[in-house]
This record gives sequence, C-alpha cells and structure tokens, in this order.
Amino acid sequence: MDDNIGDPERVALQQRVVELKLEHRELDAAIERIAADPAQDQLELHRLKRRKLLLKDQISRLEREIDPDVLA
Repeated sequence: MDDNIGDPERVALQQRVVELKLEHRELDAAIERIAADPAQDQLELHRLKRRKLLLKDQISRLEREIDPDVLA
C-alpha cells in the first residue's frame, strides 16, 4: 500500500494534473472550432496547438512525479 496517498504535496500535484487536463480539453475544443473556420487566424491556431502540446508534456511530467513506478 502506498504511504504517500494523503501526502499534501502529492494531493497538490494530482489537483494540478486535473487542472491541466481540463485546460487541455478546453484547448482541444477551441482548436476544433478555429480549424473548422478557414477565415480564422492560423497563427492563433498554431499558438493554441503549441500550448496544448506543452500542457500534455506538463501532465506527463507531473504524472511521472506522482507515480514514478508507472510508465507514463
């Protein structure tokens, strides 16, 4: 059994992962809306995609930090 389950730092990391996943989903929806309209700013679309990738990397890093024994 994991003794760190109630560790405040671990709980904070898990909460941060939840927040980042929510932002990631919101960006995904925004990207879909912008991509569907060819009149939209392609630079903005590119920025959103880069932000989404950054969030994915941050989520993976935090998940590895929370549970280093599991391959992320």
